[in-house]
Amino acid sequence: MVPVRRRVLLDTHALVWALTAPERLGSNAQALLDEQDIDVLVSAVSAWEIATKVRLGKMPEALPITHHFDQALEDLRAVSLPLSTAQGLLAGGLAWEHRDPFDRMLAAQAILEGVTLLTADAHLRQLPGLATVW
Repeated sequence: MVPVRRRVLLDTHALVWALTAPERLGSNAQALLDEQDIDVLVSAVSAWEIATKVRLGKMPEALPITHHFDQALEDLRAVSLPLSTAQGLLAGGLAWEHRDPFDRMLAAQAILEGVTLLTADAHLRQLPGLATVW
């Protein structure tokens, strides 16, 4: 029997910190990303969020990531998670007061994919039905 690999989806800030300031991840998150038997996922919504925040001047440290996104994923041994209609419908329909569309989509993806979301965001960690780790 083939062992089931653990999968983790990176919140956008976790992705940016892993690439630009890994010391901000904390020891638990860093140890998780260092595990060899874990599949690291990065949502297409994180690419959109990073590009938007770089354009608005809210995340200048992430500019290099926007120019070499595929290489950044490779450096983290991560794979891209595309968006789906089902995820969009769940994200928009979640009975949750949090209004951030990026967070809503990340939560929906993690729920529907059955993966743990690596996040320091307290709002996300309080959503019922969403598995998180930090």
